Amino acid sequence: MPPRFAPDLKDVKRTDLATMSREELEDLAWRWHELARSLANSANEDSSTSSRPPSSDAPYRRGERGKPAAAGPSGGGDAETSAALPEKTKPDEKKTGRPAGKKPGGRGFWRRQPIVTSAEVAHAPIVCAGCGSALGLDLKRHCVGAHNSLELDRGDMALEVTATKHVYFAVRCCCGRDNVERPGVGLRSDIEGRRRNLLMSERCLVGPMLATFIAALSLRFRMSRGKIREFLCDWLGLELGVATIERCIHEFGRASEPIVEQLVQDVRAADIVHIDETPWHQGGDLRWMWVATTAMTTVFRIASRRKEELTVLIGDAFLGWLVTDGYIAYRDHRRRQRCLAHLIRKGLALMQGCYDAGSGFGRDLVRDLRRLIERVHDGEDGDTPAVRRLMARIRWNCQQNRHEVENKVRELAGEILNDWDAVVAFVHDPRLPPTNNDAERALRHAVIARRISFGTRTDEGSRFYAAGLSVIATCRQRGVETWAYAGRLIAAARANLTLPTIPTREVA
Repeated sequence: MPPRFAPDLKDVKRTDLATMSREELEDLAWRWHELARSLANSANEDSSTSSRPPSSDAPYRRGERGKPAAAGPSGGGDAETSAALPEKTKPDEKKTGRPAGKKPGGRGFWRRQPIVTSAEVAHAPIVCAGCGSALGLDLKRHCVGAHNSLELDRGDMALEVTATKHVYFAVRCCCGRDNVERPGVGLRSDIEGRRRNLLMSERCLVGPMLATFIAALSLRFRMSRGKIREFLCDWLGLELGVATIERCIHEFGRASEPIVEQLVQDVRAADIVHIDETPWHQGGDLRWMWVATTAMTTVFRIASRRKEELTVLIGDAFLGWLVTDGYIAYRDHRRRQRCLAHLIRKGLALMQGCYDAGSGFGRDLVRDLRRLIERVHDGEDGDTPAVRRLMARIRWNCQQNRHEVENKVRELAGEILNDWDAVVAFVHDPRLPPTNNDAERALRHAVIARRISFGTRTDEGSRFYAAGLSVIATCRQRGVETWAYAGRLIAAARANLTLPTIPTREVA
């Protein structure tokens, strides 16, 4: 609420109206009318009716953007205007958007310079698949295929892209069997109706470390595919198409999915888990990004906001502590710490708002909650007289305002009383933090990315994005060199080898 209107609302009480003259009442009514009209106009504004960016639109109302206004009281609305519009611009007709990607038959992307290789690597079978004997260099062999691979070499304060030619041979054994060496084929992602599915293979133009670098620019540094293409061309002299860049990002996400399955088990075995959720957009539909983070593991998930999604993260038999906000899906878990930062913010809203006596309740609540956090942080437990007095005063204030006339005051007091054990759980267990800042900080990166990219487009893209963020965040928590591990992960997923797990600490 604008501060310039606050004195008018706070200073006037119902009993004061009886003592005002007609002119004073008219003046006061007109100022309140102007205030209500200003607030109504501001509430109805969005990115389509003001200079606000689209990312500022409310997530629940984003689907209404661009829809025609309702008809007027007469029921006719703008029928004459609508009839005069061309057929393709009538507001009641839904626009049919074309699918994402280049149209069939469109002009492709060609490399302007040939790839100049600096090394050649030969791949030949070493053991006969028929008799099991070793295949020496003296046996007859011939080339069956070759491909070039671009790789990123990381030196001391230097990055260099090198090109290597990989040549594959077939060797004839003494037993007469031809043994053919071919590039490894690993993980894949199949989508029904898609013309080309994702198949991870060693026969790939982009090497594992270069693919990791591209994934880092997208997931960690929030660059778009077009900006990544521009960056690679301008700074590394590397020309790659948007489709190739997209493939590298998806390969990292697909390789991360099996690792996330193990990370989920680590979360379920933890003693304390911070959980939070934030709106996410997938192809124009509202989804939610969940995060579950512990001291050594973080897992992201993009799905609905149903309670079943919480079960997917922590399981049905989770015995540890949850640190959460006030969302109702968490309240069935008995061992839970309620985030006091959310309650303090609600108290500040009452304190700074126009709630008469409720503003005093908000002021007292904010003061007492902050003092309670400070005393527990200084080492006092729930048995000390000062802490017991603070807890009793908070509870008494909530009971006094539980039946207040103002809805927000009444709701906040009842919310604290109904969730009292979770509000003060940290007082009796010093391991529990009083706020859910760990989960909110984990979501911050994704929230910024959402404002830039407006979310994901498909279920596959959401899965890969969440899996990639989970691996990156967990590596950073465990002190693992993130991008070196990601390069090994992509290489193993392409060759169909056992995927490396994330160690607790980087091995020297």
